[in-house]
Amino acid sequence: MIQTEKRAVIYCRVSTDDQNCERQLRDLKTFAKRAKYKIAEIFQETASGAKSDRIERAKVLKLAQARKIDAILVTELTRWGRSTIDLLQTLEQLNKWNVSVIAQTGSQFDLSSAQGKMIAGVLSVLSQFEWDLISERTKSGLKAAIARGKTLGRQPGQNPSDKYANKVLKHLVDGRSYRWIAHDMQISPTTVMAIVKRNKKSKTKPRHLAA
Repeated sequence: MIQTEKRAVIYCRVSTDDQNCERQLRDLKTFAKRAKYKIAEIFQETASGAKSDRIERAKVLKLAQARKIDAILVTELTRWGRSTIDLLQTLEQLNKWNVSVIAQTGSQFDLSSAQGKMIAGVLSVLSQFEWDLISERTKSGLKAAIARGKTLGRQPGQNPSDKYANKVLKHLVDGRSYRWIAHDMQISPTTVMAIVKRNKKSKTKPRHLAA
C-alpha cells in the first residue's frame, strides 16, 4: 500500500520588527523536504513570546481543527508555545485533531506516541507548578489589595471579559484555583489570568463583589 505524503504547515515567528523569518523558513523547508512532508501553507509572524493575540498561529490552529494538516513544523518549541501552560494546552488540542508539532531540533510532540505521552506528563507537572505559583501569588496580592481598599477589576465595558471580573476575583479570594474558576464559569484559564493581570494595574476605589 502506498503511504500518503503527510501534509504540514511551516510556522515561523520572530519577536521584533528588525528581525525576519528567512533563516527559520530556509531551515524548515530543508527539514520538510528531508522528512518528506508536503508543505500546505507557510505562516510567518512578528510577535513576542508572551503575546496572546498571534493571528497567524490562530490560523494554523483553525487548519488543524479542520483536519487539513497532519503536522506543524517549527524550528523550536519556543517559537510555538507562549508558556509551559500554553504549550501543553495547545498540544492537547492538536492531539484531539491528530496533528503533531514537530521541532526541527529533533523533538516530535505527537502525544499519541510513547515519547509524546512521557513529555506530556512532564509538561503537565511543570504547568501545574506554574499555575500553583501564579495562583498563590495572586491570592496573596488580592487579599492585600482588598485590605488597602484597592479596586478589584476595571470599570465594566473596557474589555469583553470585564463582565466576569467580579466573580473571578471573588472566587480567587475564596481560595479557588485558576483551573477551578475556568471550569466553573466556562471560560478559558487565559481569560482568568487576563482579568487578574488587569486587576493588578487598577488604582481606583473598590466596588462591590458579585456573588
